[in-house]
Amino acid sequence: MQKFWEKTPVHITLVIISLIWTLPSIGLLISSFRYQDDLLRTGWWTVFQHPFDFTQYHLGNYITVLTAEGMGDAFLNSLTISIPATIIPIAIACFAAYAFAWMKFPGRQLLFIIVVALLVVPLQMTLIPILNGYRVLGISGSFLGVWLAHTAYGMPLGIYLLRNYIGALPKDLIEAAAVDGASHLKIFTKIIVPLSTPAIASFAVFQFLWVWNDLLVALVYLGGTPDVAPVTIQLSNMIGSRGQDWHILTAGAFISMIIPLLVFFALQKYFVRGLLAGSVKS
Repeated sequence: MQKFWEKTPVHITLVIISLIWTLPSIGLLISSFRYQDDLLRTGWWTVFQHPFDFTQYHLGNYITVLTAEGMGDAFLNSLTISIPATIIPIAIACFAAYAFAWMKFPGRQLLFIIVVALLVVPLQMTLIPILNGYRVLGISGSFLGVWLAHTAYGMPLGIYLLRNYIGALPKDLIEAAAVDGASHLKIFTKIIVPLSTPAIASFAVFQFLWVWNDLLVALVYLGGTPDVAPVTIQLSNMIGSRGQDWHILTAGAFISMIIPLLVFFALQKYFVRGLLAGSVKS
């Protein structure tokens, strides 16, 4: 009982923080079921004055989003962008992390410091130079261009997380495999990758969520081409250039959450374990 009372302040604090953190999402959810005129006149919290008055709710916003022209193609485009833009940086980051952790070569520490330093470089600084390069190469407005961009933007974090995790694996295990004649490639594929699944899954969640929810990178490198527009661009076009139909965005936000939530819950058991191990060990 004494331990319970000692932990009570901590529990209360966590509950308060959780409520504050989820409050915007609650407001967004309530707004997604309200009529446009009601949204313009009153705040979402006013529904609690008459919580059981179901005439103030409707599914029209969701129906508008789901039946909008091109929304189905936009979901497919988002998957077409997100899946390769998650797999490619994971593959490259895994090889790089193994090299930084277990291979000896000149300038290894300097290169790793440069990779970590790239984490603080704002991606907005790179948009115009890369876009100009894409136009010269003829890949502007294509899936290839946005795949390469997301790969470059996501790799510094991936290399940092995976290098810390892989570097913390038992040294004796790696040395024993090397003594038995295993090459670096075999050690990587047979030992490193299976043992690094939690860290890989953690980075996969981060990368997929970022790419799926991205608007800026897709808008810059894909433009407004409907054939390759993801969900974020499609929703942006639906609300109008002046945001006059922003009530549609509330429903679209929750519809677009479905795929990221499925990814997160599928990899949830690896997420915390891989993130903590990659953060506190070196």
